[in-house]
Amino acid sequence: MRVTCVGAALAGAWLLVAPAAVAPAAADSGPDGFTITDPRIAESSGLAASRLHPGVYWTHNDSGDGPYLYAVDSRTGKTVARVTMKGVGAPRDVEAISLGPDGDLYVGDIGDNLDGSWDHVWIYRLPEPEKLHDQVVRATQYTVKYADGPRNAEALMVHPKTGRVYIADKKEDGGHLYEGPAKLSTGGVNVFRRVAATELWVTDGAFSPDGKRLALRGYFGGILFDWRKNRPVRHGRLRVPLQGQGESVTFTPDGKHLMYGSEGRNSEVVPGPVPGEGGGSGKGGGGADAGGDAGPPLPGGGFGKGALVVVAVLAALWGLKRLLRKAR
Repeated sequence: MRVTCVGAALAGAWLLVAPAAVAPAAADSGPDGFTITDPRIAESSGLAASRLHPGVYWTHNDSGDGPYLYAVDSRTGKTVARVTMKGVGAPRDVEAISLGPDGDLYVGDIGDNLDGSWDHVWIYRLPEPEKLHDQVVRATQYTVKYADGPRNAEALMVHPKTGRVYIADKKEDGGHLYEGPAKLSTGGVNVFRRVAATELWVTDGAFSPDGKRLALRGYFGGILFDWRKNRPVRHGRLRVPLQGQGESVTFTPDGKHLMYGSEGRNSEVVPGPVPGEGGGSGKGGGGADAGGDAGPPLPGGGFGKGALVVVAVLAALWGLKRLLRKAR
């Protein structure tokens, strides 16, 4: 059973505080946003900018779709290729996608709607196709466990220089960043170990193309980290746009802007600035200068009373969505 009303309800909830949250639009010097028009993409949950095909973004559905990746042309919003991953079995809850320095796509089947009931999750790896058309591509499957036990996660990031894979778990009161082994192995379990606190309710993340920044987003905000000696150091808050159910983020290929995605049919991908880069937010990039928290606010998070109401609404609706997913 799908919960089709959640995104609309969240969008309505945002209207309760939109006048207070929306910041003046920045100069339109960044990329334009776009709308994903493919009716097959109803729960876009991850986003990665193609390196081989300018203007193309890779995405995928949440749980319940299949081993499919979609290449979407940002100029038209149309799907220009659907890739079927071969050799990976039946995905359970695909939540994230990232590109590695080897040019391969890394797909994170790392969600757990039952919040820790699965003792392992998977990562799929496949080469980014050189030509865009519907095709079947063989992928490599890696088994993943966490050193401190099972957990739900929606963010997988591959460092663009070292190729090391990182996962951020999803915790309402603030989660953690986990580091994978130096090289993933198909010969056994790949153990991911906790290395840093994220301080927010993470729904996705991305490294900048030069590997010097790490952006983590949630439903209501995000944090930009400097990446120093293989560890995140907080740099500042991200201006995350107002979205019904914000699920994804990626850097543009030049690293000057972020692109934010959301679930739902005809979902919009909205550009936003990178602190310190001085770029505009492009068309449709309004957004909220949200606090460092992306879930129920932590002390000092900078949320007003109106935002607290929205947090409560989101928590209730998100809980309902997860409950109904268990039943289907």
